[in-house]
Amino acid sequence: MSYSVGQVAGFAGITVRTLHHYDEIGLLAPGGRSHAGHRRYSEADLDRLQRILFYRELGFPLDEVAALLDDQADGKADERTHLRRQHGLLTARIEKLQRMAAAVEHAMEARTMGIDLTPEERFEVFGDKDPEAYAEEAERRWGGTDTYAESQRRAARYTKDDWKRMQAEVASWGERYGALMEAGELPEGERAMNLAEEHRQHITRWFYDCTYEIHQGLGGMYVADERFKEFYDSMRPGLAEHLRTAIAANAARAGG
Repeated sequence: MSYSVGQVAGFAGITVRTLHHYDEIGLLAPGGRSHAGHRRYSEADLDRLQRILFYRELGFPLDEVAALLDDQADGKADERTHLRRQHGLLTARIEKLQRMAAAVEHAMEARTMGIDLTPEERFEVFGDKDPEAYAEEAERRWGGTDTYAESQRRAARYTKDDWKRMQAEVASWGERYGALMEAGELPEGERAMNLAEEHRQHITRWFYDCTYEIHQGLGGMYVADERFKEFYDSMRPGLAEHLRTAIAANAARAGG
């Protein structure tokens, strides 16, 4: 069984000109000719072409492809060795592509919670607080979780007005919590636990389903991580510690 140059070009998805070039440089000389002198390719030629295209897809230059194939032709590499080499190269290529895909995905998600505002809008909404200040920390802690992905999906849809409304809720909550502390109320008290529950529900409403267990983990982080501690203590000194205890008390009240 033999095939014309046009048939082979169709099989392989390449041009006739490419096959002519491979013949001219000795990379793929057809196994036969027709009575009219036209190129005819055998099954073995198709096998060789498949290997050529495999190595070309991996980025090998033609001279290196020729050397690799000639090793096999000269008996320096048997069929099994050749297949092992192809498998190793494919595995390395897959790993490289996976790393590239991960890098692209990271770049897409690098913006804190998917904020997509102009510089003017960002300043209008957040003032001198950088909304991306915790991006690296959030990515490191939760980047591979469903919770983080859900937060990204939701926040990517928010408009400037959504962010302003969210900020207003946070400001109102902070004022009320500060007043509670000013009045000397304990974090285990009902009002403190109610504000802790409001805090948990705010996260659930805007970002992801914040369970009592997750909320307690966040409370610990608000104290342990200086950046989060500074954010809450800027509302009132000691608020981060007070809130952590209130979160734990609220979870215990709910049986969580």
